Amino acid sequence: MIIPIVILDVFLEVYHQVAFRLYNLERIKRSDHIRIDRQRLKYLTFLEKTWCTYCGYANGLLEYAGTIAGETERYWCGVKHKINNKNDTFIEPSYQKDFLEYGDEEGYKKLTRKK
Repeated sequence: MIIPIVILDVFLEVYHQVAFRLYNLERIKRSDHIRIDRQRLKYLTFLEKTWCTYCGYANGLLEYAGTIAGETERYWCGVKHKINNKNDTFIEPSYQKDFLEYGDEEGYKKLTRKK
């Protein structure tokens, strides 16, 4: 899995740096999401340190990617998804709490005029 993760990292960072600058979006601080520090724990074996390094990088990168995607979604379409009924099991992402309600046409028109 390391190769796909590194490829994702490269493309994600190019997108992040180019698109966020183009649209004047605040760039996301990478170090807030990716932390690689467990290899310093003396009680871990070499292999455990290797796996911990990979997990810190891969899981942090996926969190970082989710934050970048969320900010992209906020800019381009800050509208919540439709909740079909009380039994709907869709899990709304936490970053969508401030999005417009589904079907709020007037709010959407006001929002898009600001861009």
